[in-house]
Amino acid sequence: MLDQPIVMLDFETTGLSPQNGDRITEVAALRIVGGEVVERYVSLVNCRVRIPSFITGLTGITQAMVDSAPPVEQVMPALLDFIGSDALSAHNASFDDKFLRAEAAALGLTPRYQALVCSLKLSRRVFPELGSYKLGLLSGALGIKFRSAAHRAEADAEVAAQVLVHIGRHLRATYGITQVDPALLVSVNKLAAAKVAQFLRGAQSNKR
Repeated sequence: MLDQPIVMLDFETTGLSPQNGDRITEVAALRIVGGEVVERYVSLVNCRVRIPSFITGLTGITQAMVDSAPPVEQVMPALLDFIGSDALSAHNASFDDKFLRAEAAALGLTPRYQALVCSLKLSRRVFPELGSYKLGLLSGALGIKFRSAAHRAEADAEVAAQVLVHIGRHLRATYGITQVDPALLVSVNKLAAAKVAQFLRGAQSNKR
């Protein structure tokens, strides 16, 4: 239900901020075309850092797992090549984007994606009646199930991708928008929730 490719990205990390020295431990990038995941890049990442015990408790990712994983110098170029110039999305996109840019910059690399879509912000604006937009609770409210444990990159990216597809279907069914593209989603991201319905009704005639 999405008319141009979008890559859904999810990182597991050692903490909340690359500025504080936190690093990535796992990545999943899923390319969505026509409402289906058609290609994926998934890898643990060895950034040669200590994995805090609470991160292992949350994600199940152990020190031994990352110590034997491909090095970040191998993973990041492969990830950036996978994303290419397609639009990028993530649930709470500013979090994943800052890690992507920090890890890329450390290797002298620059992401090439042309648009950044936040599925969390989209959900808040398109479904303002919901009580929570955390991925686990949001997916449950939308009838989307995790196929494997949450807080692993591929599982979270898979569910976030389905949330994004669900939003695309909702926009088609509710507003009659037949072309749901990254530019439209970025525009909705930037709006206050109260203005979204009017904007989408106006966009209806332009997206048919």
